[in-house]
Amino acid sequence: MSVPTTFDQTTTSCSPTHAYWMARASDLAYKNDTEIDEQARAWGFDTVRHHETRFTPPFPLQDTQAYTMAGDRMIVTAFRGTEPAQIRDWLTDATTPPWPGPARTGYVHHGFAEALDSVFPGVQKTIAELRTNGQTLWFTGHSLGGALAMLAAARLYLEEPRLLADGVVTFGQPRTCDRALATAYNKGFSNRTYRFVNNNDIVPQLPPEPAFTHVDALRHIDSAGRIHQTTGLVPDLANRAKGLTAAAFSPTGDGVRDHFMRNYLTALEKNLA
Repeated sequence: MSVPTTFDQTTTSCSPTHAYWMARASDLAYKNDTEIDEQARAWGFDTVRHHETRFTPPFPLQDTQAYTMAGDRMIVTAFRGTEPAQIRDWLTDATTPPWPGPARTGYVHHGFAEALDSVFPGVQKTIAELRTNGQTLWFTGHSLGGALAMLAAARLYLEEPRLLADGVVTFGQPRTCDRALATAYNKGFSNRTYRFVNNNDIVPQLPPEPAFTHVDALRHIDSAGRIHQTTGLVPDLANRAKGLTAAAFSPTGDGVRDHFMRNYLTALEKNLA
């Protein structure tokens, strides 16, 4: 097995190789600013900008962080996620009201919208400033970061179409919006979104339907590491979601282990030629 040593900035589609590198970018979002800067430049992205807002209680997540790296041919914005134990109560809180979606299209989870709002102006300004050479634009993220990546792309598409992203690649993304926004998003991002779910990852099963749903298109990674393309959540996961309890978030359970970013990277690496 041969693993490429860096991003191919000329790619325009999400091959297994590009998915692996977007996963690497998502994983890098968990690092500190210095590590992000050094690694991004080693990958051939000469410009790096950081986006960060810190919240105060009672917001359930302490901060929202992302970074944008820009090269001559490609721009990538990666949002940081969080661990399942930290978002369990937040994702299952049925009392949280929905938030109007981008351009008043549908609704999104209140927490996702608030988190994105805290950094979106900086992300939007950075992309508008740096996308001067026709570079492709990609959004990525793991867990919460996947939800924010999808919503950031949706906001640009619906509110500033000239900044339409070329691709959105997420890993372990929770359900993010209602069917109205999902329908509008899918129309604009047909063959542009790649939503990876690793085996029994529990986070993509939350928040509960029917209030929230997933956007297309699912790439399900089975227990052997094989990637399967399907239009919805695989049936066994959908059925299992009906009986979710707090025990499903046990650190020793498959649902949590399969959510870890390192396990996404391991599975995706198996698909490289």
